[in-house]
Amino acid sequence: MRIGILGSGLMGGRLGVVLARAGNQVVFSYSHSRQKLEQLAREAGGKARAGTPAEAGRGADVLLLAVHWSRVDEVLGQAGSLSGKVLLTCSLPMSEDDTHMVIGHTISGAEALAAKVSRTHVVSAFSTVPSEVLFPVFERRKKEKPPDLVYCGDNEGAKDTAAGLIRDAGFNPVDIGPLSMARYVEPFSLLVAQIAYNGSDGPEIAYWFERFLKLES
Repeated sequence: MRIGILGSGLMGGRLGVVLARAGNQVVFSYSHSRQKLEQLAREAGGKARAGTPAEAGRGADVLLLAVHWSRVDEVLGQAGSLSGKVLLTCSLPMSEDDTHMVIGHTISGAEALAAKVSRTHVVSAFSTVPSEVLFPVFERRKKEKPPDLVYCGDNEGAKDTAAGLIRDAGFNPVDIGPLSMARYVEPFSLLVAQIAYNGSDGPEIAYWFERFLKLES
């Protein structure tokens, strides 16, 4: 799979490294430093490389949007046409000072993003885990029960692609339905972040959903 990373900060950088190590072709883009992009490519190994957002978008099967909400329009403008592509987003609709969500309740950031990129198949994924847990989960894949990771979108083919990449990263994909479900995913992401970064045991956390069978009376 050819993957373009639009936003190579903590989340985009670490997820790009993991997906490259899983055998995908990754282009890292959109960072303050070209040197950082090249360092990520070296760390990822394989066919990973540094590039511009336009280069990341050109020829990519999937793009991962991992930038602050205030920079979404800028990076999309640099990426060029995304028509027909799968766009995974883990960008939460936060204010510039990260104190509150600027979109929610009646629409989600993922839905607002889909309105900006017509003919692009948007899938909400990866916002519900902290970046610090990506390497540990990837390193333990196939050795332990994988943690769950929810995703949602309106195009079944795009969701199948997302599910494959979620498995590549070491998680169990949990399809929760249409893109409108991101209205609940995004606040849940903030809850996970609150637990991860305000506890005393470190941010390396993930989650599982457990179903309990009804006992016969």
